[in-house]
Amino acid sequence: MGLSGPPGAGKSTFIEYFGKMLTERGHKLSVLAVDPSSCTSGGSLLGDKTRMTELSRDMNAYIRPSPTRGTLGGVTRTTNEAILLCEGGGYDIILIETVGVGQSEFAVADMVDMFVLLLPPAGGDELQGIKRGIIEMADLVAVTKSDGDLIVPARRIQAEYVSALKLLRRRSGVWRPKVIRISARSGEGITDMWDKMKEFQDVMLASGELTAKRQRQQKVWMWNLIQENVLEHFRTHPTVREQIPLLEERVLSGSLSPGLAADLLLKAFKSRD
Repeated sequence: MGLSGPPGAGKSTFIEYFGKMLTERGHKLSVLAVDPSSCTSGGSLLGDKTRMTELSRDMNAYIRPSPTRGTLGGVTRTTNEAILLCEGGGYDIILIETVGVGQSEFAVADMVDMFVLLLPPAGGDELQGIKRGIIEMADLVAVTKSDGDLIVPARRIQAEYVSALKLLRRRSGVWRPKVIRISARSGEGITDMWDKMKEFQDVMLASGELTAKRQRQQKVWMWNLIQENVLEHFRTHPTVREQIPLLEERVLSGSLSPGLAADLLLKAFKSRD
């Protein structure tokens, strides 16, 4: 399952509660957090493991941050391989958490069976950062922090997104995305959310859509790996490697257009002299 949402939606708190519920029911859970890396130091920006104190001590749970190293290709390759390793290691539920409202969501959506979007009980300008494309990818939308004084705004947001999803193009022929309210503090809606996830799996398996989706994802992964390897081969080509610093300097100074510089590098790559 892919899990996304804007900062402050309570993803780590939800995973902590949800994960403990699953391990108590006998499941083995793996949490792979796709961490955006700092462009300056290369270090991860999220500290999810430190925010899931109880779950990180659970013998039936495994939490691993996956730094992107500044490239979306890094998300795809390392996370895809980590999923396979976790499946091989006997983990029957794998959660892929992303930081939210970024391009990495689209990469993660090509790796998972189900994409879940967590939204805080806020509206208007506070949710403008949520891209419409991410809403369209969601198989399940959960409004978080639905407790205390936030129950009323949470209900309002739930109603708004129920209406909004009716206007969006459906990705599945057999599943209509659901909008629910949850609270990791009181536990409200978490069991219902798990029931919806199992219902999604049953419906998608019975229709054959889940098998077809996984097959498409394998093809997407193949092309991602090809693009990554071709780019690496291009950068390490002797002639290209020599010309890159010179052409980059000319592009920076404005004496050469980016398009022409790209054409010159591609021409150098094609020549076998």
